[in-house]
Amino acid sequence: MYNDMLLPYDGTKEADKGVEHGIELAAEVGSTVHGLYVISLPGAPRAVALRDDEEEIRREYEEYGESVLNDLGSMAAEAGVDYESHILTGSPSDEIVTFAAEAEMDVIVIGSAYRGKLGNLIGGTTDKVVRSASVPVITRRMEADEISWTAADFPRPRFKISGCYEVSVSRVSRR
Repeated sequence: MYNDMLLPYDGTKEADKGVEHGIELAAEVGSTVHGLYVISLPGAPRAVALRDDEEEIRREYEEYGESVLNDLGSMAAEAGVDYESHILTGSPSDEIVTFAAEAEMDVIVIGSAYRGKLGNLIGGTTDKVVRSASVPVITRRMEADEISWTAADFPRPRFKISGCYEVSVSRVSRR
């Protein structure tokens, strides 16, 4: 039924929920797990400082992606699941959907954060994948009591902007 499973993974707590469920499911049905990390660089127009450091930023994101995909590979190995890793660059939701279709994945298993009533109206990567994927999508949502994000929960690479270091954070802390 599910010979090839796509597990998009960026190392966040919400992604962990999807990965844990996906590996458990893959072990039960004998699937090969395909870990996918998408490098999402700042869009155009880019500040001059970002353009000047783009190769450095890309290298740091690739290193981070390789690190989290190695972690995912270790989790798969512990569960006795076959594993392949992939790194792409672009819009995360677009790349996930396109990869799933082109690589003929049987299912996408992805984590989702609890966003509350207002956050659900806006949507995120998971919502976009669910709405546009041509293959089945299984989501594993975090519950409200599991949310305690801080900047440290987003271990994305740091990049230099005009002599100071900034952290790429895509969500606001909820306390």
